[in-house]
Amino acid sequence: MALADVDPRVVKVVDVKTPGSGEEGRNRYDELGRLLPHDLVKFVICDRSDYEWSRAKLGALSLPAGCTVLFSPSHEQLAAAELADWILADRLPVRFQIQLHKYLWGNVPGR
Repeated sequence: MALADVDPRVVKVVDVKTPGSGEEGRNRYDELGRLLPHDLVKFVICDRSDYEWSRAKLGALSLPAGCTVLFSPSHEQLAAAELADWILADRLPVRFQIQLHKYLWGNVPGR
């Protein structure tokens, strides 16, 4: 769905697919310009290479002021503490988030 078709009152959470996900080619960077300050952009990080890519991409993207960026470790691929350490060491202006649904229900599709 195009972001222009979403009611502006809705808080959108938009994924930026990292190379480690195997889905990087599905990113629609042109849509990010439609984000509003109350929206969120999420990167799910698989490894150090994904982290470096995401850090560079964060610097290259023109996100609206106030837009929250989330960095999440890919469940079972990257230890949460390791990603948290990298974020803190680099003092990145992002929020750390775990994939809570994975901790609650594992890799069960639809949950």
